[in-house]
Amino acid sequence: MFQKVLIANRGEIAVRIVRACRDLGLATVAVYEPSDMGALHVRLADEAYILNSPQGYRDPEEMLAVALRSGVDAIHPGYGLISEDPSFKRACEEAGITIVGPTSEVSTQVRDKVGAIQRVQAAGMPTTRPSTRTFGPDEGADLLAEAQRLGYPLVIKSCAGGHGRGTALVHNPEKLLDIARRSSAQAQAAYRDGRIYLEAAIIPSRYIEVPILGDHHGNIIHLGDHDGSIQRNTRKIISEAPAPNLSPSQREAIWTSAIAVARLFGLRGACTIEFVLDGAGNHFFSEVKPRIQVEHLVTEMITHIDVVREQLHIAAGLPLRLDQTQVHLDGHAIFCRINAEDPWRNYLPSPGLISAFRLPGGPSVRVDTYAYAGAEVPVRYDSLLAKLVVWGAERDECLQRAQRALQEMHISGIQTNLSLLQLLITHPEFTSGSYTTAFSHLKLNNPTPPPSQLRDLAAIAALTYLNRTRAAQSTTPTAYTTGWHRDSRRLPQ
Repeated sequence: MFQKVLIANRGEIAVRIVRACRDLGLATVAVYEPSDMGALHVRLADEAYILNSPQGYRDPEEMLAVALRSGVDAIHPGYGLISEDPSFKRACEEAGITIVGPTSEVSTQVRDKVGAIQRVQAAGMPTTRPSTRTFGPDEGADLLAEAQRLGYPLVIKSCAGGHGRGTALVHNPEKLLDIARRSSAQAQAAYRDGRIYLEAAIIPSRYIEVPILGDHHGNIIHLGDHDGSIQRNTRKIISEAPAPNLSPSQREAIWTSAIAVARLFGLRGACTIEFVLDGAGNHFFSEVKPRIQVEHLVTEMITHIDVVREQLHIAAGLPLRLDQTQVHLDGHAIFCRINAEDPWRNYLPSPGLISAFRLPGGPSVRVDTYAYAGAEVPVRYDSLLAKLVVWGAERDECLQRAQRALQEMHISGIQTNLSLLQLLITHPEFTSGSYTTAFSHLKLNNPTPPPSQLRDLAAIAALTYLNRTRAAQSTTPTAYTTGWHRDSRRLPQ
């Protein structure tokens, strides 16, 4: 096992990795930009080094320099930022530092999204229909021609980021080039790679994801599945495991395909195989995520397996500590992504100082976060603030617990998407489990509070107004107008 691990990330995932390392008795090294000096992951780690590069967390050269200076055995890249960068992984391998996750060679293979789909097709497995190649921002004519061949509607995707930044649905050719330029710019800003590709859209559809663990001894297992169909602003904001409304045969077929894809690419560590499910229940391979998922909590809740701990064991060359027969899927879990943004103002980011931060509690409720009262939400990072996950023996119990936990959570000082999550989690389409990706595009309005809350708000507003107007008026104490202040000082007669 390693002695010291550098966490090449920030926010809640950095906090999560620090804690997993401490559970294993490993020393930890944090990195931070100047604006993150007081961040929780910096406070919890054994050592911390400032990143002076303008690129900050996205600078692989400075990250490797810190790793060499601090004398770490391994680097855990988390997700996002440089976690899927093959050149960074290759540089670490050449320097003799272990990367927690797939090798640079595997990362290069799966980063080529179109090539990965073609490879899975060649192996005889069903896949989505992608463009024959990738496109740069100045290849508009070729892009239009390829879109015409695939047919509309279609999806624009980033070569480097998959379903994240740069993903967009296009319904007609008139809007293709404008949307493609925006997608390319978003991908360039997020992943330092502006190349995009096209994919024939499957409508209606669901996103079904299968997390897997693979070691260096040829052992690969899956950890069930979850549904990530509900997205807002290109981010999954609600996931649940297991995916609802799948028959046992459908579920088994998806798991079998996921294991086959993992073996095809020789995946190691914690990875995710993503599928698109059509209206008839057929599944199609979409892509491989060669890293831990943002939503890994939902997997941990139903399997009772610490995925980050397993990542570290695998990276150290140890065999998997369990086989497929020992993976038991227990109950149901729902994940909610709490973002620092205003969903009713086109998801406007909401950086700033958190003045109050109350977390939900009770049995089977978990929150992973870097935030606390007095913490600063910086401007330049992703809006992810906290991850809430709840568990229940049955889906109905889990839904009730999720609704209660969202109502109990309170964050002041910044805007969050809590009100949107409360609306989605109680929507009939979600509670029935019959939702598809179209649910993400529903036009939802800021919910009106119930009459009892409106009465309370009116009373609070009236008292606040009264206190403010009173403070603005000069008053004379009653004792001064009655003469008692003079009589109290008069000597006895």
